[in-house]
Amino acid sequence: MTIEKFIELDQVLVTLDGTIQCREAIIIKEEGKILSRTYHRFTLTPGQDLTGQPEKVVAIAQAAWTPEVIAAYQTSLSNT
Repeated sequence: MTIEKFIELDQVLVTLDGTIQCREAIIIKEEGKILSRTYHRFTLTPGQDLTGQPEKVVAIAQAAWTPEVIAAYQTSLSNT
């Protein structure tokens, strides 16, 4: 009986303000058959440190987080 655990990044969404929303599927398999699938969600805000994030998320952040997007996000924080 072989039990395996996989974590797959299955959704990435960039919102209008540049926030990145991610969902990871945590999959438990026994002999190739899925026993369980649960989800973990997390968000990253423009300019946030990307150390330890999946490669796909880093690539998306680097494309989406232009200096203008980061500045606008920081400004929106000051206005609240």
